[in-house]
Amino acid sequence: MRDPGPGTDAGGPASDEEDGGALLSRIPPEPDAVHAAGGLVWRDAPPERDGLEVAVIHRPRHDDWTFPKGHVERGEHVLRAAVREIAEETGLVTELGRRLPSADYFVQGRPKRVDWWAASAVASTGPAFVPNHEVDALEWLPPDEADRRLSYSLDRDLLRAFTAGPRRTRPVVIVRHGDAGGKRDWREPDELRPLDQRGRVQSARLAPLLQMFGTARVVSSATARCVATVLPYARRARADVTTDLAFTVGETSPDRALDRLLALAADGPLIVCTHGEVVSGLVDGLCRRFGEKPPEDASLRKGAFWVAHLAGDSLAALEHHEARV
Repeated sequence: MRDPGPGTDAGGPASDEEDGGALLSRIPPEPDAVHAAGGLVWRDAPPERDGLEVAVIHRPRHDDWTFPKGHVERGEHVLRAAVREIAEETGLVTELGRRLPSADYFVQGRPKRVDWWAASAVASTGPAFVPNHEVDALEWLPPDEADRRLSYSLDRDLLRAFTAGPRRTRPVVIVRHGDAGGKRDWREPDELRPLDQRGRVQSARLAPLLQMFGTARVVSSATARCVATVLPYARRARADVTTDLAFTVGETSPDRALDRLLALAADGPLIVCTHGEVVSGLVDGLCRRFGEKPPEDASLRKGAFWVAHLAGDSLAALEHHEARV
């Protein structure tokens, strides 16, 4: 959890908005960089104050005010690291919202990358925040007060990036099914082809990553391999998996799949599991429908996923992740 803030040799934040517009898709840190993750945690202010509040923490070791963050552990997924660090430093259970700009700077001459998300506080791991040797105070402040309290310009830049966009977004997750062996080796109807061993591991590792974005409706291609990919998540979330031919290869078209995705997304958070032949058209069409430039390559490896963060009639952010196997 221990994580020094930006030092005096910190450069300005390097933007990862190279795809343009809302597209904050994943750009890996330099190979030798220290990698950290964290969240700008927010909540609706009490009725008497109105507006919103953000969580800032005080670290006695550095005598600074900052946002919760910490190192990504070896083999840990960055999404998991962000949620874990928030919980460890604040005692808060959070759901990740839109991706915020990453910060790149140097600590004692070594490059460091911090990946950030907006994170809504949904619960507490205990009755109240408990001060400890790493974080001895947590305060909920309106953005203007937080701006004055924060110790680092990079954190103030992050706060401004957050307040410049929507606080509340709904995730639309597009998953490509896990590995399912080769078509040539399968003698029965293709829609019955199951996940292979690697695909089953992918589906198991996808489940906790998808949970970082909260509970969502789960819709799948009608093929066995797609249903099996999202079934572990559905079980954890106590959700049903609904099959839909609009996302089934050989049964759909790009326009039909996109129209169905948008119709489902209008009702709230959504996870759709589909095929490689369908993914690119969905992501490309989604971006164009909201007036954003699509990524140059919207394809996914098997077991990977896109997260589009929607707010009203806008695409607030887009990010890409893989379940490591």
